[in-house]
Amino acid sequence: MLTRKKIAIIGGGVAGSSTAFYLGQLGLNVTLFEKESSISSGPPYCHLHAGGNLYREISDEQCVTLLKQSIEFVRAYPFAIDYRPTVIAIPKTDKSNPEALLPRLRLLKKEYEASIEKDPQNEVLGQSKEYYKLYHTEEIEALKNAPIQKQPKSLDEWMVPALQQLDLSKVQFPLIMVQEYGINLFRFASGLELAIDKMANVSFKPNTTVTNIEKKDATWSIAYENEQKQEASFDYLINATGYKTGSIDDMLGISSEKMVEFKASYVGHWEEKENTLFPEIIIHGERGTPQGMGQLTPYPNGYFQLHGMTEEITLYEGGLVSSTNESAQAKLDSHFINKLDHKWEENEVQERTTKAIAHLADFVPSFKKATVGAKPLFGAQQIPGDDPTLRVAEVSFPAKDYARCEIVKVSSSLDMVDSIIR
Repeated sequence: MLTRKKIAIIGGGVAGSSTAFYLGQLGLNVTLFEKESSISSGPPYCHLHAGGNLYREISDEQCVTLLKQSIEFVRAYPFAIDYRPTVIAIPKTDKSNPEALLPRLRLLKKEYEASIEKDPQNEVLGQSKEYYKLYHTEEIEALKNAPIQKQPKSLDEWMVPALQQLDLSKVQFPLIMVQEYGINLFRFASGLELAIDKMANVSFKPNTTVTNIEKKDATWSIAYENEQKQEASFDYLINATGYKTGSIDDMLGISSEKMVEFKASYVGHWEEKENTLFPEIIIHGERGTPQGMGQLTPYPNGYFQLHGMTEEITLYEGGLVSSTNESAQAKLDSHFINKLDHKWEENEVQERTTKAIAHLADFVPSFKKATVGAKPLFGAQQIPGDDPTLRVAEVSFPAKDYARCEIVKVSSSLDMVDSIIR
């Protein structure tokens, strides 16, 4: 009987905690090891990539997969979703134009329509006819002076505060609004942790470090430390250690090719807009250049999560590293590890957050009044293989009774669990 088998999950981030939750619901005997004090640590996430419209460089196939996975994610975790749309603006200085995005948007709309026809419960991103909307000059002129609604409901009502704050002289028309919502990482983590705590068949071991793993006969022997050294045997091993998946592979003598990228987002506080509900605002740009994409993600009470896809803000010089023939674990420099395991230097928090605010203020001028709101949200993201643009991945099975979780986006977690169960 599978219910008598013991399953070890190493890593309590999104991948590990989601897997523990779903296997626990099936009545399986699960132990979840996590070195931090709570679950769902890891790289910051804030956006439900319901179509991948932030990524112009990825394939249509990846975008369709992200749409499908996002629908499943909203159905599974409705409590974690911030139901607000996303505005996409393309600068006049950009090499591309809004028309280049339209074929993909039409494809995604058709895919969403087909998904709803297959199962009406899939209508979680609003009506399919409103999956996206274009705002040309005439619509913008008609809307930009409209009153701001305290509780916006229609796409037009959501667009008003964005139009009143964007520097419209710097962007191409039409602007695009798409039903890509937000994921509230705090609600997601607390909701999952509460659910797991209620499961008698799931043992959560926080503040626990796995020090060694060996295959002994047909079981996995796991040595671990919390307040004391212990050892336990398991029938199945699930590696959900995020950017450290390669370190577990090294313990097991398994080679694998992967990349790790350190990234950070920042928190700004826009005091004068504490009572305004904004859509998310995306300013497209070329990754890794000074004109890298800007992302202004709203939270309650005037707080915003900030991304700037430049090496002075979200990305880092030397922040993308690869595994080698000698080790499956891609090695980040010590100053990244210090951030991950200890803390940031306060001067760097101030410097990078200030640069993030300035980056967004290029297109949202009043945002220059924002101040540093909190410590950065950060982490190291794994990318299986050697393609740094990959955004869709789930799980691999490099040895008998061993699964290695490889999600890049939070919304891929349910497909990952399905593969493990199968």
